[in-house]
Amino acid sequence: MKKNMLSILILALLIVNIVLTAIMMFSVTGTAKKTSALIDDISAAINLDLRNQSTTSTAAPVVDVPIADIDVIPLGEELTIPLTIGADGNQHYYLVAVSLSLNMKHADYKKLQPTVTTQADLIKGEIISVIGSYTLEEIQQGTDGIRMEILQRLQKLFDSQFIFNVTFTKGLTQ
Repeated sequence: MKKNMLSILILALLIVNIVLTAIMMFSVTGTAKKTSALIDDISAAINLDLRNQSTTSTAAPVVDVPIADIDVIPLGEELTIPLTIGADGNQHYYLVAVSLSLNMKHADYKKLQPTVTTQADLIKGEIISVIGSYTLEEIQQGTDGIRMEILQRLQKLFDSQFIFNVTFTKGLTQ
């Protein structure tokens, strides 16, 4: 008889333990979800602040393309671009080699990819126009904003987003 009472007592304690564990899990899960949402909101706010500091507010969206689907087209020779005269009053130049990254899975790729090579002079003109509007000091601070502006202008020129990245493979200032 004592063994049966002991078994019933252990069974009752196990049931109480399971019930208390379930209550604890539900209360902790709700709090964890709320904490996670708060952290996500804070992270989003921090990202927005950082993005606004480094690029313009009309920045092109970042596209994640697998490396197997990227067609890199170098624009040939290096470009020597006269920069806007800065605070020092001297004329400076930027020697740059540019490559374009194309998304081979984009719907416009087959139609517009041949145009990139045939219209290289128009593309170079856009690049020269954008880079030439900057001063030496602005280029020395970083080229991410410049590359994004060139990307936006090229996407507007082709009326497509199959060009998703502009890379400076060489950049020297003088």
